[in-house]
Amino acid sequence: MRTRDAVFWKEAIDNEIDSITSNNTLVLVDLPEGARPIGCKWIFKKKMKTDGTIDKFKARLVAKGFAQKQGIDYFDTYAPVARMTTIRLLIALAAIHKLVIHQMDVKTAFLNGELTEEIYMQQPEGFVVRGLEDKVCKLMKSLYGLKQAPKMWHEKFDKVIRSNGYRVSETDKCVYTKFADGRGVIVCIYVDDMLILGTDLSCITETKKFLSTKFSMKDLGDADVILGLKIIRTCTGIALSQSHYIEKMLTRYGYQDLPIIDTPYRSDQKLEPNSRESVRQLEYASVIGSLMYATTATRPDIAFAVEMLSRFTSNPDVEHWKAVKRVMRYLKKTQTYALFYSGDPSVVEGFSDASWCSDMESEYFTGGFVFAMGGAAISWKSKKQTMLSRSSMESEFFVLDAAADEAEWLRELMYDLPVDGAQIPAIPIYCDNQAAAAVASNELFNGKKRTVRLKHRAVHDLIKRGVIAVIDVRSQENLADPFTKGLKRQLVDDTACKIGLKAF
Repeated sequence: MRTRDAVFWKEAIDNEIDSITSNNTLVLVDLPEGARPIGCKWIFKKKMKTDGTIDKFKARLVAKGFAQKQGIDYFDTYAPVARMTTIRLLIALAAIHKLVIHQMDVKTAFLNGELTEEIYMQQPEGFVVRGLEDKVCKLMKSLYGLKQAPKMWHEKFDKVIRSNGYRVSETDKCVYTKFADGRGVIVCIYVDDMLILGTDLSCITETKKFLSTKFSMKDLGDADVILGLKIIRTCTGIALSQSHYIEKMLTRYGYQDLPIIDTPYRSDQKLEPNSRESVRQLEYASVIGSLMYATTATRPDIAFAVEMLSRFTSNPDVEHWKAVKRVMRYLKKTQTYALFYSGDPSVVEGFSDASWCSDMESEYFTGGFVFAMGGAAISWKSKKQTMLSRSSMESEFFVLDAAADEAEWLRELMYDLPVDGAQIPAIPIYCDNQAAAAVASNELFNGKKRTVRLKHRAVHDLIKRGVIAVIDVRSQENLADPFTKGLKRQLVDDTACKIGLKAF
């Protein structure tokens, strides 16, 4: 290794080997007859801070899991991760109840998983033991790169934390709580990144001490950055920002010097499929992927534009690229936007909308919903529907059903988080279609379509059980409007403000 950072990379490699050794991850053995060892390789990465400077140099010894055979080397591989909606909901709760938020990182998390399969691996490059070159590594514990590594790690963490009295959420399996007499903590884990929210610092300290006795942990103190989202705490609330991510994205794709624009998508824009040769398809897919992370994390204001542009990922043309450039120009103007949770109101409110017949060229309509709590959006979606509808009422009902399903999930998650023990009222979902709102509240519905009848039954059942309440609202007050169509400047600014986007 002859780079100018060689000394840092060598230190990172030594740290990785020390972790593997101290964890008893592998032992050298003779390869059993009929067994087939998989390979391994070193992966190097610079971990960056949000300001663009280097945080640390990381080296990972990674097994070549692509060589594993299902049914021999691994079986089940599923491991849950926390939903981004869960993280936003927790931040909103922290703003409402003035919770303390700390952060921890699990060092070499995947090395903690306990394997049930017998797996052999070649000795790592640079660490082949002299005189034992014919030996192989028998994996006693999980290793990065193995198909089952994420599953094994989650099972290990779940077993350890539940053994100490923490309860797992049935709604999001990556959330754990421990409350007694109005005091307690909430632990949310995303692979090896961990948020710990507590009613007071002593509760968080107890949790940290316990976890540090079971795993090699890094205490990061007050929460700062989680999954690339900057957490900004002020005296009036908490903000989630991706300004640095957006700046990097603009620079990466060469849009940093473009003039700014006021809206992400023209209100009269009608994009059509490309019937000619695609234009820079791989780059287009990369740009859309980067935009998707922004819109799923902190930027609901570009959800419709990104959803619309993603329809042409397989075969983009010049017009699609122009629309992408417009989104980038808008992001440059609004780069400092962050979701700001002031803590008020303390209840969840939802809005749903559908754009039936807004585009006569398309057979399918676009629907969207948004839920807000604590002053900003916590959940949203913009999606082209896959069902044909004969009326605006039907289209609204399809989206209302999806919104109702999300509302039920949010309510169940909040019941799993006993921050104050209060009863959770029915979540209002505001809909700007009087017919849909009336039908939802009426037990009798004589619709011809079986799919519509089933959705009506599901929505009405949630209303009867007090989970949701469907309320008619004027179109001008429907915050889901920007998730179904392009809007003009004033409406873009107004709705962005109402769903909690604020310059930081």
